[in-house]
Amino acid sequence: MYNPKDIIDLIADNVRKTKNPFGIPKPVINQWWKKANVPQKGDALLFTGLMYQFVPYIETSTSYLTRFEDTKWADYLKYGKYIPKLLSGLGLAVITPLKEKKKFNGILMDITNILNKSKVDFYYDPNLDDYSGVLLYDLGDQDGFVQHARYVAAKLKRNGIKKLITVDPHTTYALKTLFPKYTGESFEVHTYFELLNLTSKNGHKKIALHDPCFYGRYLELSDVPVNVLSSVDIECAPIRNSGLFTNCCGGPAESISPKLSKEVGERRIAELEKSDDPIVAMCPICLGNLRKAGADVEDLSTVLARQAE
Repeated sequence: MYNPKDIIDLIADNVRKTKNPFGIPKPVINQWWKKANVPQKGDALLFTGLMYQFVPYIETSTSYLTRFEDTKWADYLKYGKYIPKLLSGLGLAVITPLKEKKKFNGILMDITNILNKSKVDFYYDPNLDDYSGVLLYDLGDQDGFVQHARYVAAKLKRNGIKKLITVDPHTTYALKTLFPKYTGESFEVHTYFELLNLTSKNGHKKIALHDPCFYGRYLELSDVPVNVLSSVDIECAPIRNSGLFTNCCGGPAESISPKLSKEVGERRIAELEKSDDPIVAMCPICLGNLRKAGADVEDLSTVLARQAE
């Protein structure tokens, strides 16, 4: 296990100086929209929080953390914050596989496609789409989170944003629950799957749906994606721990201990595989972590985009 303070200090320093946990310039991270069919005007702003975009960089970073965990080199991580952000950020961007970047950009394209099919009145502006800072809150740096959240909330308010459509549970929880509490700013926040109106003639299918902690336990939205899947004739297999009692994928621990994270993920995969149906996740962190722990898993939006008429 790494020293949690070293990890938190490094992430907090990156967020403070570059507005994201990896120190990578946002134009480098956020390019999916250039090839997507996204309206430039609409009623609600599609707000990705950059979470799906981050996953390839998370996987690259944790591959190195895995290599050096519990070795003498682990202590050198504390010096990471002294490396120039542009150098470390662009370095990480260069060594992260293009194939993985395209894969997760494709998930965001699937989300926009099914929103368009559902005739949702939305638009996207990459200049207004920022990281929520939620990882700082998860890791216990409340002051750092509040400082960053105030920056994001003020920017949205300054640009007249009232309605937001989110694509992941972490950003949804931050905007819906944490922002009003810690910044005093409130927005009308809906996940993309709450707004879908889809049908299908592609036949009955069955999946094993993994509930992320934030959707299952804290936002209590687990029934919504199940109903959306049912509308396109996809049945969700019963999973031993789901909804309010869902089990963690292990993702939150990956920056502190990749070894522990993998163990937790393997336990969750064992539960999901009991149904012998394809595993589907609806969170970028869960998707990435379950994959790293050995599961063959797809994103909810990809399944819906393929099944919908």
